[in-house]
Amino acid sequence: MIDDDIAAEQGAHSDARNAGERRTLQKVLGINLGQCAAGAAVGVWAMSTALIGAALDNLADAAVYALSLYAIGRSPQAKVRAARLSGWLLIGLSMLLLLEVFRRFFGGEPPIGAAMMIMAGVNAVLNIICLRLLRRHGTEEVHFKASAIFTSNDSIVNLGTVLSGALVMWLGSNVPDLVLGVAVALIAARGGKEILEAAADEEPV
Repeated sequence: MIDDDIAAEQGAHSDARNAGERRTLQKVLGINLGQCAAGAAVGVWAMSTALIGAALDNLADAAVYALSLYAIGRSPQAKVRAARLSGWLLIGLSMLLLLEVFRRFFGGEPPIGAAMMIMAGVNAVLNIICLRLLRRHGTEEVHFKASAIFTSNDSIVNLGTVLSGALVMWLGSNVPDLVLGVAVALIAARGGKEILEAAADEEPV
């Protein structure tokens, strides 16, 4: 009887934790989808590779959060599969961004530096909100680790975008924007590698 009560209590606690994780991931998923749409629109208008890269990064984030939602309450194997898919997605998007940088290297006007800085500032605030929401759970499960890695990478990208926007305005050149585009791609690839390594460490024996 006591064992049944303990099991019921543990089950209720697990259900409450899962419900809390779902609400958090739904919030950060919505935020990142909004960032992706806004960032892509501003990036195309401002002719900024860095902003387009940030929008792709937000799209990857949204995919990770969706996969993490799928993993909640499922087996460790499902969580590892979700994290592994997230890692390969991030690496794939980094390759696409490198191709875009290569294309723009051979032609294109300097981007609008002020638009880059403003959009990066807005993204930075939203990323801080997402990171706090994710860290509130204090979970070490692999699917949540992947989400935290993606969001931390965004903070680095936004700081670089502000600096790149200032250099574009100062130099009147698209080179800082292209250099940051390469940096974003490398950061994304490294984040994907970290997620794949974390998934490998959590692989059930």
